[in-house]
Amino acid sequence: WIKTLTSLKRRWRPNRAIASGAAAEREMIMPSRAADERRRNAWRQLFAWGAVLWPAVAASAAFGQCFPVADRPAAAQPAAFKPDAVPAGSVRLTFLGHSSFLIETPAGASAITDYNGWLGGAEPPDIVTMNNAHPTHYTDHPDPKIEHVLRGWDPGGGVARHDLTYLDLHVRNVPTNVREAGGVRVNGNSIFVFETAGLCIAHLGHLHHLLTDVHLGELGQIDVLLVPVDGSFTMAQELMVEVIDQIRPALVIPMHYFSPFTLARFLDLVRERYHVMVSQSPTVTLARATLPYRQVLVLPGG
Repeated sequence: WIKTLTSLKRRWRPNRAIASGAAAEREMIMPSRAADERRRNAWRQLFAWGAVLWPAVAASAAFGQCFPVADRPAAAQPAAFKPDAVPAGSVRLTFLGHSSFLIETPAGASAITDYNGWLGGAEPPDIVTMNNAHPTHYTDHPDPKIEHVLRGWDPGGGVARHDLTYLDLHVRNVPTNVREAGGVRVNGNSIFVFETAGLCIAHLGHLHHLLTDVHLGELGQIDVLLVPVDGSFTMAQELMVEVIDQIRPALVIPMHYFSPFTLARFLDLVRERYHVMVSQSPTVTLARATLPYRQVLVLPGG
C-alpha cells in the first residue's frame, strides 16, 4: 500500500513535459481521463489494503506485541462483571508455587502453567500448560472441566505445536530440549508464551540449555519472563542468567527456587543489572503502561 500511495502522489504531479501555452495550463489543471482513472484505481487499491490490514492491527491490541503484526482474528469479548474482574488493559498473575502460575485476563480467560493437578485455583482454569521433565510439572489426569490441555511435548514422539486463542488470551509454544539420564530428549520441553492486554509473558518451563537464534526468533519480544532459578534440576544459575540476557525482558519473576538460600544466590547474580523487588503477595496485576523496566519481582511461594 505504500507503493500505491507513492504512485498516487506521483500521478498527481502536473505534466510539465508538454508544450507551453493554454494547452499546457489545461493539462496541469485538468488531467486526462486516463490519468484520472489511474488515480481512482490507485485510491481503490489503497482503501482495499487498509481494509485488509486494519482488522489485524485492531485485533493485535487485545494481545501482546511479540511480533510486528499479529495474524489473528479479533476474539476479545467483554467480561461479565464480577468483584475480582481483571481491569481492562491488564493481566493478573498469581504464583501458586513451584513453577505454576495462574494467569487471568480482562475477558475472563484463565490459564495455569506447569499444571500438575494439585497446585491450582479455586476453579478449574480454561487452559493448562504442562512439561514432563518431572511429575511435579504435569499430570496424566487433568480435571475434565479444563477445556484446553496443552502439553509441552508430543506423546507420539514428534514436535509439540500449539497456537490457541481463547477469548482475549493467545497461547503458543516454542519447543526446547530436555536433559535425561540416557542423553537428550529433543523437543521434550516447551517455553509457553501468553499474549494478552498488550503484554507477552513467557514461561520457560523446565529449560535445560541456552537458546539458539531460532528459539529467540520464535519467542519474539518478551515483556515478562517466568524463570526457574533452582540452579540444579534445570541448569546452573549463571547459565540461566545468560538466558535472561538473551531474551532481555522488562520484568523477571523467579520460580522453582525451593529455598530462600537458592533464591538469594540468584538475586545476587542479577542485582547489578536488575532492580530487585520482593512482594508480600503472590498476586500481581500488570499493565503495559505501568510495566517496570529491568526489574526482578519475587513473589512468595517458590
